[in-house]
Amino acid sequence: MSEATQYRVVQWATGNIGMRSLHGVIEHPALTLAGLYVYSPDKAGRDAGQLCGLGATGVLATRDIEEIVALEADCVLYMPQACNYDDVCRLLESGANMVTTRGEFHHPASMDPSTRERVEAACRQGGTSVHSTGSSPGFISEAVPLVLASIQRRLERLTIEEYADLSRRNSPVLLFDLMGFGSDPGSFDPGRWAHGAQSFGPSLRLVAEALGLPLDSVEAGGEVAVARRRTEIAAGTIDAGTVAAQRMKVLGMRGGEPLISFGATWYCTSDLEPSLDIHPTGWRLKVDGDAPLDVEMRFAFPLEDMAERTPGYTANRAVNAVPIVCAAAPGIRTTVDLPQIFGTLGEGAPTFLRDRSG
Repeated sequence: MSEATQYRVVQWATGNIGMRSLHGVIEHPALTLAGLYVYSPDKAGRDAGQLCGLGATGVLATRDIEEIVALEADCVLYMPQACNYDDVCRLLESGANMVTTRGEFHHPASMDPSTRERVEAACRQGGTSVHSTGSSPGFISEAVPLVLASIQRRLERLTIEEYADLSRRNSPVLLFDLMGFGSDPGSFDPGRWAHGAQSFGPSLRLVAEALGLPLDSVEAGGEVAVARRRTEIAAGTIDAGTVAAQRMKVLGMRGGEPLISFGATWYCTSDLEPSLDIHPTGWRLKVDGDAPLDVEMRFAFPLEDMAERTPGYTANRAVNAVPIVCAAAPGIRTTVDLPQIFGTLGEGAPTFLRDRSG
């Protein structure tokens, strides 16, 4: 691939993450938007740039997968609400690589064996690769822990913590209907902790295996805390005694002890019963080893901007991964398989990627 050649990319789906990804592709110096797949009839036929607040691109949204396949794009940024393996395999076997913020491909051994083989077969037929990434899981549960472990020769425990202050997030449906804030703690569904294991367990297994310390099992649990007093937040009111914070914990077990864990604490107030360990919105990682580390990363924007800013944390990494995934060997490719993902912020694709893609 010459220096002047761009990677031709299709954006698949335009939710919060997909819309930010679409914006990123249009403005990326090494990517060219080739197509846009949408689910809403209202978006079909509209110009991609106008949909995401940019100028006209000449690329019109479609709901027809065969129109997407006919484009012969280098890569599809696949970001629907649910994974459709028929669509995934059709795209891969057609010759389009795939970067997705869906979580199905973080750790191939965790996949259903028949589904994994079906996807791998599609990759072999198309000479393509597929990679799952994002901010969490992805960046904070794989890329960063592996970097921190690179200066260890003994690892006793690696702890990843995520914190989100949702008090200024004006999203009532998300907070009250989907996440269960403001509900009676006795009616809070603990089944969401199992979902956490499904979402983050594959990442924990991937990191542990990369370090030569495979996990025996993944366990998940959680707890909630209630507001001590009636609390007004941007999304509405949380009454005293109702759920005002929740904490999920996913433990990667080895030899009967947690080796690597992921915790997520989401809260609408710090005035809680029982009290929880509360930190500003962002991430904290602790490494207990022969080179101990305690690293905190805060999201450096006002809480009022959370809905606007956080999609970029997930979408940008996926957009940045496109050249690297296009250059990868066919198959399901994980964080461990690929070179380090970095942003191409200047002109053109990196030389080593141009050389590898031939």
